[in-house]
Amino acid sequence: MGVVNVTPDSFSDGGQWFEPDAAVAHGLQLLADGADLLDVGGESTRPGAARVSTEDELARVLPVVSALAARGAVVSVDTTRAVVAERAVAAGARVVNDVSGGLADPDMARVVADAGVVYVAMHWRGHATEMDALAAYTDVVRDVRDELAARLDALVAAGVALEQVVLDPGLGFAKPGADNWPLLAHLDVLGALGRPVLVGASRKRFLGHLLAGPSGEPVPPLARDAATAAVTTLCAAAGAWCVRVHDVRSSADAVRVVARWDEDVRGSRTGRREPLPGGPQDDQPTDGSVSVAEGRRP
Repeated sequence: MGVVNVTPDSFSDGGQWFEPDAAVAHGLQLLADGADLLDVGGESTRPGAARVSTEDELARVLPVVSALAARGAVVSVDTTRAVVAERAVAAGARVVNDVSGGLADPDMARVVADAGVVYVAMHWRGHATEMDALAAYTDVVRDVRDELAARLDALVAAGVALEQVVLDPGLGFAKPGADNWPLLAHLDVLGALGRPVLVGASRKRFLGHLLAGPSGEPVPPLARDAATAAVTTLCAAAGAWCVRVHDVRSSADAVRVVARWDEDVRGSRTGRREPLPGGPQDDQPTDGSVSVAEGRRP
């Protein structure tokens, strides 16, 4: 999943793709680099970010969603607002990526259920202005699993089909740096909930702190892509369905390495070699749809 930020203030690349034409061109480049999905967002969710109006969010995302969908892209809309999700789906989006998991807008479940689109429900405890104050866990893996399980139950009870839902542990959202690593190390615990898992580690603070130099100053977001690709490698090996990344090429290459490694391991166990996949999109349905039913790897 390639990130298309149509915002002036995203933590990683705010402003670079703010104009619709620039955002569309960037999305098309991400597709050329190997993205299977394009995630278009018009509101920054970086820690401390202020909310934008619904009207501004719609004005930012709808032209980009429509243009990319018209070019054949599988488009995801990154929003917590039901009206934005509904309008974006009407404009061609086929995935709704909601960092609040439906908690920010009680009407989101209805919109997703009616549309029948893939719905990414992330672990979330509060908006960007308050999430750092909500980062208290007894056991972060168990707590996130339990809270996502409760979200899954609530979504299904509200009419969302189980087969529509993808779960996201919400790395960096109300989670101090050290709390992100156990979640990555135990993706199988989230997978045990029976739904595919999406991981969004790209360029996040905990990677910046990991790579800090002797001064302790975190490296800037654009210097975190190699670390992001390493996380992608481990997520692919762990069976994640998708990774959400800014630099698609390095992560697409990482997935190819894991696919080749897996093929060789299986070949050595069975005494035969199977044809190698040509790229990360090979596990997607041939009709261009986005299936989450089997929890495919990226």
